[in-house]
Amino acid sequence: MPPTREYYEVLGVDKKADAEEVKRAYRRLAMKYHPDRNPGDAEAEAKFKEAAEAYEVLSDEQKRRIYDQYGREGLKGSSGGPATHDFSRMDPNDIFSMFNDIFEGMGMGGGGARGRRGPQRGYDLETEVSITLEDVAKGCERDVEFTRLDVCKKCVGSGAKAGSSPQTCGTCGGQGRVQQAGLGGMFRMVVACPTCGGRGKVVKEFCDVCKGRGRVPSKRSLSVRIPAGIEDGQAIRVQGEGEPPGPQVSASGEGPKGDLHVVVHVKKHDVFQREGEHLVLELPLSFTQAALGAAIEVPSLEGAAKLDIPRGTQHGDIFRIEGKGLPTLRGGRKGDLGVIARIEVPRKLTKKQEELLRAFAQSEDKNVNPESASFWKKAGDFLRGKE
Repeated sequence: MPPTREYYEVLGVDKKADAEEVKRAYRRLAMKYHPDRNPGDAEAEAKFKEAAEAYEVLSDEQKRRIYDQYGREGLKGSSGGPATHDFSRMDPNDIFSMFNDIFEGMGMGGGGARGRRGPQRGYDLETEVSITLEDVAKGCERDVEFTRLDVCKKCVGSGAKAGSSPQTCGTCGGQGRVQQAGLGGMFRMVVACPTCGGRGKVVKEFCDVCKGRGRVPSKRSLSVRIPAGIEDGQAIRVQGEGEPPGPQVSASGEGPKGDLHVVVHVKKHDVFQREGEHLVLELPLSFTQAALGAAIEVPSLEGAAKLDIPRGTQHGDIFRIEGKGLPTLRGGRKGDLGVIARIEVPRKLTKKQEELLRAFAQSEDKNVNPESASFWKKAGDFLRGKE
């Protein structure tokens, strides 16, 4: 079934994107979803074909004009069917660069690129950890647990049963790569061998631990230092705690491991809101405190802090307490604490308080009801006034 999404949406570009933007977007998707990078993944293969179809149209000025004006229906008359990517119109250097990147990700070298880029790294991993705002203020350490694929110790990554050894692949002759026709049939490209998965060897008798994969899931636990001032969503990179290079690169896992990325999530605080390195606090004040002024203590992450409320403070006024915020991630300079005045009106008054407020109202020459009328009486008066 052909894709139904807009071609611009497929590539993730704007309708005004130029040819270079379209090409870059396609290359990113091609490297991500290429079938040889995602063996056996039908969804990735479908996305690769979808991206190739979108690029076939949007990279051709004439087809793009037709598509912009008439959509897919307009292309049927000009192409006779669904688009298939024609690499013949791409610059040979672009073709080489794109597939070289794909093979690099698969650990196949890409025609000498390995020598230029050095040994292949293993895959990076990602995990998450949650901390409090108090942890952000001081920094902390957290234990994280994750699972990675490590080299099977029993077969040392070969995947073969003890006493046996992998055999040279008959499909690729031990090269790990084979040639196949490109999507448009216009040229031939080198891809990972489908029989051996790029290893160059096949296992006849599987290791009873890893079942021929050469890698086994391994649980890891380590302590990670989280610096003060870290933002929600930022990640800490722990070098060398990712996976070793895949078996298609090195059966024994020789080469640098990938990294572990620990994504930090900061929990919502009950009292403070965060604005970068600054904190914001909503402070309830009584009418008298706001009118007459007051010297009060307000909470901070370091304990109570003194704040002078000036006479005549209005609802929503903001006061700043310097240095009571959070440290910056770099440099350690502390932000400030912003205090927002929220003036509260008392719901209940003692008789003495009511007398004092009425006396105050008379001095303001303001009319106030001597006592509240019942809700139904006020409602009836309102309705009668509408008749």
